[in-house]
Amino acid sequence: MSGKAVRYDLLIRGGTVIDPGQGVHAPRDVALAGGRIAAVAPDLPAEAATEILDVAGHLVTPGLIDLHVHVYPGVSHYGIDPDQTCLARGATTVCDAGSAGADTFEGLRRYVIDVSETRVLAFLNISTQGMISPLDNELEDLRLANPERAIGVIERHRDVIQGVKVRLSRRHVGENGLKPLALAKKAAEAVGLPMMLHVGDTDAPLGAILEELRPKDIVTHCFHGRRHGILSGTGEVLPEVTAAASKGVVFDVGHGVGSFSFAVARQALAHGLAPATISTDLHHYNVHGPVFDLATTMSKFLLLGLSLDEVLAKTTSTPAAVLGLTSRLGTVREGALADLTVLALCTGEFAFEDSQHETVLGSQRLEPVAVIRAGRVFQSSLRIRRPYGRRF
Repeated sequence: MSGKAVRYDLLIRGGTVIDPGQGVHAPRDVALAGGRIAAVAPDLPAEAATEILDVAGHLVTPGLIDLHVHVYPGVSHYGIDPDQTCLARGATTVCDAGSAGADTFEGLRRYVIDVSETRVLAFLNISTQGMISPLDNELEDLRLANPERAIGVIERHRDVIQGVKVRLSRRHVGENGLKPLALAKKAAEAVGLPMMLHVGDTDAPLGAILEELRPKDIVTHCFHGRRHGILSGTGEVLPEVTAAASKGVVFDVGHGVGSFSFAVARQALAHGLAPATISTDLHHYNVHGPVFDLATTMSKFLLLGLSLDEVLAKTTSTPAAVLGLTSRLGTVREGALADLTVLALCTGEFAFEDSQHETVLGSQRLEPVAVIRAGRVFQSSLRIRRPYGRRF
């Protein structure tokens, strides 16, 4: 072999590294070895790498993290394949948000989590059946909301289960009001994990729900635009919402097919409430629009006035912190897991639609052009080459 000894499996060269968790936004090369990030510096030697991915003119970010998806195809009516719809579109880590409950989680583990290229984590539904039926009524019968069974499953699968999911809309709970929330909270407190709450069209006002939450609990669909949302009748952010955010409740986007309103987001941002995390609620009914993927949802927040670094923080370092995984994910730090997303920041005229059928034109769009998972290129529209003169 000619030249210097090979030290890296892959060298990602010529891009701009944006790592909000470290405050990095600068030209850097990134070298990977053994599934970890081995070096981050300008002008790393090409001859020290087995392969080179040239990314000049593009952004190199930590692998994107989507806190809210549904990836249990064949069991949940919402389910989609995570590798085709998440990883191929830049999200290297996703959280299935309640597709499975205590009776159905073993299948999610065996047939999705353990066999997908995507890193799939999960919030366990307090309903033992999870989100199986298009009737969307998993908590009308409270016998299905079983904290003891949820606790048992979580204890057996602590390596992948991140918390407890509960949907509180009337169509999900029937006449049971906030009783499912109390049962979900009992399970979550027993195992020391957060809850993720689906809100919107609840019988109880949002303030009453927020009173029950603890720091690190997650309110998803925060900009939904339906009954009992984050805004007052005069369009201001409710004081209970501001207080909850101040005490550490996580407000998450969870776009979905019916849970993201440009109008609500504009008002919230104007009154100082930005989402802590940006997620998609990607599933069977919105993967072909209006959601499409995480990069499209991120682009909508560029349109709404957030900076590129803010948008990336809400899809990398912040969700990693929510999951307690900052040493491994959401960063381009030496020693971290080698999950990376390469993005093009395209300019032009792009149409973006919310869940209320409002379409807005934007001038920027993020587009994934390469995805690296565990140090391996999963997909790339960019050229991968070997250094000149290398012989094997």
